[in-house]
Amino acid sequence: MDNQGQKHTPLAERMRPKTLDRFYGQDHLIGKRKILTKLVESNHLVSLIFWGPPGSGKTTLGYILADYFNFPCLFFSAVLSGIKEVKEVMVKAEDHKKLYHQPTIIFIDEIHRFNKAQQGAFLPYVEKGDIILFGSTTENPSFEVIGPLLSRMKVLGLYHLSEETLIRIVKEALRDEKKGLGKLQLQLEDSALTRIVEYSSGDARRALNTLEIASSVTKGTKITRKDVEEALQKKVPLYDKKGEQHFNLISALHKSLRNSDVDASLYWLARMLVAGEDPLYIARRLVRFASEDIGLADPQALAISLQAKESYDFLGSPEGELALAEAAIYLASAPKSNRSYQAFLKVKEDVKNKPEEPVPLHLRNPETPLMRDVGYGKGYHYAHDFAHSTTDMETFPPGMKGKKYYTPGSLGLEKEIKKRMDWWEEQKKKIKKESEKE
Repeated sequence: MDNQGQKHTPLAERMRPKTLDRFYGQDHLIGKRKILTKLVESNHLVSLIFWGPPGSGKTTLGYILADYFNFPCLFFSAVLSGIKEVKEVMVKAEDHKKLYHQPTIIFIDEIHRFNKAQQGAFLPYVEKGDIILFGSTTENPSFEVIGPLLSRMKVLGLYHLSEETLIRIVKEALRDEKKGLGKLQLQLEDSALTRIVEYSSGDARRALNTLEIASSVTKGTKITRKDVEEALQKKVPLYDKKGEQHFNLISALHKSLRNSDVDASLYWLARMLVAGEDPLYIARRLVRFASEDIGLADPQALAISLQAKESYDFLGSPEGELALAEAAIYLASAPKSNRSYQAFLKVKEDVKNKPEEPVPLHLRNPETPLMRDVGYGKGYHYAHDFAHSTTDMETFPPGMKGKKYYTPGSLGLEKEIKKRMDWWEEQKKKIKKESEKE
């Protein structure tokens, strides 16, 4: 590449490794007895889906494999390409296979953005071996790629790069005189390197882009933390309100609350708010958590969650976000019980299995003389007419008699509820004994 061309090629692109031994990170895929190394060593390539966060090396690994096997390779962006282009390429790949007995590698970036019909167009060609399909995606393939295609491809999960790996990548870019910044003879302050790694969040492309901008704004031969801050300006967190990251973060918040970790709960709450999540969505999840995971151990949790929702509705952002934070602190620190939730699940299962259990006659209101004549309301005991306002009257339908669903826990208010339930049960037993004597 000439100097003028290299000048306008981003540093991240220039530093893209060409071989597996120059690829840093993803050690679970590369190395002795690891899958990508084994594919190369056995000279056997299969269709692959590279699934992982931005900047983790998905496209780079695809390019490295395509280059090693020396098959014709066509790159498509699912954002820019349509079904017509895909079908035209499939025909060319089929012809190439007949002429040269060699498959064509089709690399689809962001394959999750292709709809089912577009994805299905690849299927017969993958089955016949006309193409080897590579797909990269940041979304969970089990949700975004059609089953028949997914079953014919090997999914490789990639992870955010470690801090050590990012440091290695940044330092190599500073040293490399041919593709990197080595000719500039720049030094990088330790605090500046730390800042780059912090803001990159495991993304090599972001790290190299930040380094490149910082190198252009520095006034000397040493890149300072201030230079990095100027290069960064304001970083927008990675977030897709409909993507997997959305579900991962709300899952982390819910599980931190359940595990009674106040600080982690506040962290995940802030992550979602800063990323632009709808605060009312979070409020709804807090209300659900109060019912599902705290329940009657602390009924006040539900009231506080609802008050937080109302407060946010009234104040909006940013002031209303504090109410959500206060609710999260209360929920995380509250005693936990899912007993009422589990009891209701059991009840619903029984209702589903026995949906037509008749209401006992004594529990039915005799609205008309005919109803009274056939026994509606006969034998009903009005609780307030009896000692302690209870009776031994059966209130289950015949087929459900004796069922037990709710067993209170030993934390918070449920401890008191257990005492109450035990007391009521004892009163009913006493009444039953007395009526049997009569």
